[in-house]
Amino acid sequence: MKNYTITVNGNVYDVTVEETGSTSGAAAPRRTAAKPAAAPAAPAASAGAGSIKIEAGAAGKVFKIEKKVGDAVKKGDTVLVLEIMKMETPVVAPEDGTVASIDVAVGDAVESGALLATLN
Repeated sequence: MKNYTITVNGNVYDVTVEETGSTSGAAAPRRTAAKPAAAPAAPAASAGAGSIKIEAGAAGKVFKIEKKVGDAVKKGDTVLVLEIMKMETPVVAPEDGTVASIDVAVGDAVESGALLATLN
């Protein structure tokens, strides 16, 4: 018998495999407590967060960031683009202002309602 510890999507499993010479000797995995992951560091730009929040309307992945901190934006200007269900979806400024923080990076997975950026 051989014991293995594997991690799948943050879950840790202990697996015992019995070597019998046949192809059907693996036991079902036993789930054990996952080790806590280190919290990711917040982007430095969020220190000067503005009062106008731009949040994700749906879960997705940050595809592209169009504006940077300090850029002036008009209502309806694209601040960043999310990939939601394989479609590029622009996230726009809700009103005129200046980008105070960008709280995500390209490639980040975000949930619905997650803070993406702020404006002043």
